[in-house]
Amino acid sequence: MSEHIAGVIGFPVAHSLSPRLYEFWLRELGVSGAYIPLAVARRDFSAVIEGQRRAGFAGVSVTLPHKQAAYAFAHSADEIARKTGAANLLIFLPNGTIHARNTDVDGLCASLVEEIGTERIQGGSAMVLGAGGAARAAVLALDRLGVRRIRILNRDSARATTLATDLGSIVRAELTALPWSEWKAVAPLTILLVNATSGGMAGSEPLDLLPEALPASAAVYDLVYNPLETELVRRARQRGLKSANGVGMLMHQAVPAFEALFGVKPHVSPALRAHLEAALQT
Repeated sequence: MSEHIAGVIGFPVAHSLSPRLYEFWLRELGVSGAYIPLAVARRDFSAVIEGQRRAGFAGVSVTLPHKQAAYAFAHSADEIARKTGAANLLIFLPNGTIHARNTDVDGLCASLVEEIGTERIQGGSAMVLGAGGAARAAVLALDRLGVRRIRILNRDSARATTLATDLGSIVRAELTALPWSEWKAVAPLTILLVNATSGGMAGSEPLDLLPEALPASAAVYDLVYNPLETELVRRARQRGLKSANGVGMLMHQAVPAFEALFGVKPHVSPALRAHLEAALQT
């Protein structure tokens, strides 16, 4: 098998677990390849992507803050990337074009089913914090799992309104955009809270919305995975709420991405999770 080279770009990118995840699978599957992290500022995004394509990369994973730019830069896109307006994977095709994919929706769905369970959220009301590409993926995932109503809160309420308008016609769930200040009013009506912001991430300010106002039957899913236990997750667990961090989503969204980049389908395992969690605890 010929060697494949791929990478992940973001800014910052040092916190990303993706290199460790891909290196685990490369070793486990005996694949000859490399996966390189690159910190890329917004202004350099297009130049770096073009340089990677010309250098013979198979493609690149994309993380914050470049997911929407990645979608806009590509020549073609899959259905989920088109619906979200964001891509977490760019594939460099032999004809010189770039194809955008979004595997976040599938990854979040798989993780929610595995770690939260669908019984508690089907037909219920969820709250999504944020209005970027991750929030769009969260809305689509929740809709796919049968959530009836989704309230979207963002500090910039205009962005929340835009998200609700953009996705309102393509989902079955009822979407409502609310200002950040409405948290306490709607929290008691929420069966699942999804944090799709960077709040609580290592190096970022913690969220100022804490889960004490949620009902005792609610669950919390924080897409942040570094640290493993954000303040949001810690407080949720203190209250006895079912909760999960973003490690599950990270692993599950990477399965189709790894296959596209390296030609072999990997699998999510307890050993992989332990490997990633150990890296975050060092």
